[in-house]
Amino acid sequence: MLGAIAGDIIGSVYEQKPIKTKDFPLFQPGSRYTDDTVLTVAIAQAILRKTPYGEEMRRWGRRYPHAGYGPGFRAWLFSHDPRPYGSFGNGSAMRVSPVGFAFQTEEEVLREARATAEVTHNHPEGIKGAQAVALAVFLARTGWEKEAIRLRIQSLFGYDLSLPLEEIRPAYAFDGTCQGTVPQAIRAFLESTSYEDAIRNAVSLGGDSDTLASIAGGIAEAYYGGVPELIRDKVKRVLPPDLWAVVEEFYQRFGMLL
Repeated sequence: MLGAIAGDIIGSVYEQKPIKTKDFPLFQPGSRYTDDTVLTVAIAQAILRKTPYGEEMRRWGRRYPHAGYGPGFRAWLFSHDPRPYGSFGNGSAMRVSPVGFAFQTEEEVLREARATAEVTHNHPEGIKGAQAVALAVFLARTGWEKEAIRLRIQSLFGYDLSLPLEEIRPAYAFDGTCQGTVPQAIRAFLESTSYEDAIRNAVSLGGDSDTLASIAGGIAEAYYGGVPELIRDKVKRVLPPDLWAVVEEFYQRFGMLL
């Protein structure tokens, strides 16, 4: 979860100014948390409180109304009668990492990931993107090797995870869909050598940088056993106290080191 939030913050400054290199400062004066972080915290809070996912997303989204939501989600957020709107945008995938950390079986992870997605992103691709990311986090957390993770995600969801980043990067551009973000972000993790390297891989693709890094970061945290201390401390300084409090409670509840 913290890995996803850190990825969001690191990638935030490159969303509108994409880069095609891994050589960049991790944090800059403009580094900030976005809707990826707010909604990740909302999912974590729903798990902690056993409250409906949609209820927590609306509560936290309205508390932080200027975090950068897409127009479809914003309309849902402030609607008097919120209903799923058939989206296959990558918003369902960017917020789902807590599911992969909190639940104990593949069946539970897939069920809960679907539930986080379908309150808004009830298109099959939106649901698939959330399930793929949550399952990748779960498999990484439970000791699966990278090649086994790749094969499992590829066979279950039909994503092509075989194309190396050096072939993806040159022509890749901003893509706000699950199908145009999730495979690339998972590949950024698969080719990484550390948590930080996964984030650099994701940002260097030059697309929806905060979401790519958020997805890759959540999986990388699970695989590598945490987030480096310097990155964690920076995230703590950037986040408002109420967001950070949910992060702390989540890690305490599920016996994870923070």
